[in-house]
Amino acid sequence: MPSKVSCLYLLTVVCWASALWYLSVSRPSTSYVGQLSIPIRKVPKVNKNATFSNIRTRSLNPHDFGYLINEEKKCEAEPPFLVILISTTHKEFDARQAIRETWGDESTFPDVRVVTLFLLGRSTDTVLNQMVEQESQIFHDIIVEDFIDSYHNLTLKTLMGMRWVATFCSKAQYVLKTDSDIFVNMENLIYNLLKPTTKPRRRYFTGYVINGGPIRDMRSKWYMPRDLYPESKYPPFCSGTGYIFSADVAELIYKTSLHTRLLHLEDVYVGVCLRKLGIHPFQNSGFNHWKMAYSLCRYRRVVTVHQISPEEMHRIWNDMTSKKHLKC
Repeated sequence: MPSKVSCLYLLTVVCWASALWYLSVSRPSTSYVGQLSIPIRKVPKVNKNATFSNIRTRSLNPHDFGYLINEEKKCEAEPPFLVILISTTHKEFDARQAIRETWGDESTFPDVRVVTLFLLGRSTDTVLNQMVEQESQIFHDIIVEDFIDSYHNLTLKTLMGMRWVATFCSKAQYVLKTDSDIFVNMENLIYNLLKPTTKPRRRYFTGYVINGGPIRDMRSKWYMPRDLYPESKYPPFCSGTGYIFSADVAELIYKTSLHTRLLHLEDVYVGVCLRKLGIHPFQNSGFNHWKMAYSLCRYRRVVTVHQISPEEMHRIWNDMTSKKHLKC
């Protein structure tokens, strides 16, 4: 009789093999059914704004998207010290698995409870939705809301994460929002920055702070129309590649967003909400929003590094964990 772990491993291999087959062809000729006879879960209906019923005025952005996949019991047993929210896309199977096996592993620090979650919208491709559903049933670390997953909806994805923390994990102490191509030095983050033995902070927000203004060139990825944002300067905001905040800020930002005109630039929009709240993000040099050449000593000093492939993630993690005895 094969063990439960062996079965999960076989299930994972089949799922990834199916994913690679799908991505290697231009279009499957038949709809994906696969070899996994896992029934599609029916997510219990949740009052979409149950935590925020005290809001009386009409919402500008009601964020009334239902959950297609939810993990509402993730924080029930014990409130986590840190919730990690990772913005990802349907096809990034390898990136998600690399994170699960490296810095996003919830069991790495036995003295600190960590919850890792991947954030997704709905794909326009039914096949990809089914594959993510099966992945979710194996790992139970994916949240999906019923909006189209696209670059211009990244703000909705982040607000989904804020809403989830406020609704299902409000007793957590801190939240990290990051992307699936980021390497996070968890030991540095937890023990040097957040310090579990100290009193939890409130209204706390830090990362790589940017002071800039809107780009009016329509050819730019970060183009901002004047009619959408007429001001010449953005409020200070943290790069969306990675920022940390105390969990109380999740509900504050979510509630503020209900009455704040949406912007497609997610990190700028969070900065706009912070300005309304009177919360000032402060600079932390450990957060890097560009790629940085690897060296063991350099990576020991950082919190985040951008543009890291799944293969690099494994190599960096293995190097850093196996050479703890080496001095810099």
